[in-house]
Amino acid sequence: MGSTQFGNFNDFCRDSTLPVCNLFVADNQPPNKAYGGCALVGIGLSNDRHLSNLGSILLAFIAILTSLILLLRTDRKRAAVGRREMQIFLLGFIVIEICEIFSVGGFPLNSAVRKGFSAVHVAAITATCWILLLNALVGFQILDDGTPASLGLIVASSLILFIGTGYIALDTAFDWTGEFATTASHDYRNIALYVLYQLFPLVCLVAFYVLEAVLVIRVLGELRPMLYLTCAALLFAIGQIFEYVISVHLCEASHGKINGALFETLFTLLAVGTVWAFWSSITEDDWPLPMGGGAYQ
Repeated sequence: MGSTQFGNFNDFCRDSTLPVCNLFVADNQPPNKAYGGCALVGIGLSNDRHLSNLGSILLAFIAILTSLILLLRTDRKRAAVGRREMQIFLLGFIVIEICEIFSVGGFPLNSAVRKGFSAVHVAAITATCWILLLNALVGFQILDDGTPASLGLIVASSLILFIGTGYIALDTAFDWTGEFATTASHDYRNIALYVLYQLFPLVCLVAFYVLEAVLVIRVLGELRPMLYLTCAALLFAIGQIFEYVISVHLCEASHGKINGALFETLFTLLAVGTVWAFWSSITEDDWPLPMGGGAYQ
């Protein structure tokens, strides 16, 4: 039987700076060096320490501040469908960005502390993508938005995903049970994290786009909001291209000063802002009502 790359992280971690990669390496070992890639060294500090990704750290701070502003602006849209659900998504994104400062940002932390932040980072990505998908379902008014049933379903299901993924990530990092032990001899293979961190969020994001496209075109009968939605998808995709494809080339060209993680943070922030603009545009009061009313009134 031929070998499969399914579940293997070695190539991803060699060429990119991902939070999941911190979970597999030995204590105090630079992740990129562990995978044989270009080591992101960034700015030199005292005692042979480095602040490896100052750009991502600064952009993560900007992302947190931007998300807080959007939270407040969302709160003012009192008649908007999915207002509370959108706020939950923004809170999830804030958690992601806080963790990113310490996982991808490369603060000179104790290895165990970095692994802890990285595990929470991975779990937050999984849960927040799920929350975004549920935000798309809110528009169809299967459950009334803002009700205890709607909010409870989102919070409870996302917490289950967050805790489950977080436990697997922590068990991988600290080898509590041996169930998720990952070694270099298997190309850093971890099928559970591969599914939860690489595949599941992608499925959620694609489903979000498709459901929102159906809502906008079939229910609202409009095309203008699709510009926002498609722009958000393109911005996110550009960020992923920088992370997974261009990153290693930037690292080598800058001799380890920067890589694609900086631009991934930037374009993800722009994508989230555009998703918010899309949501805001479809919850305006001036849309023509479909026959028989509709979700957005």
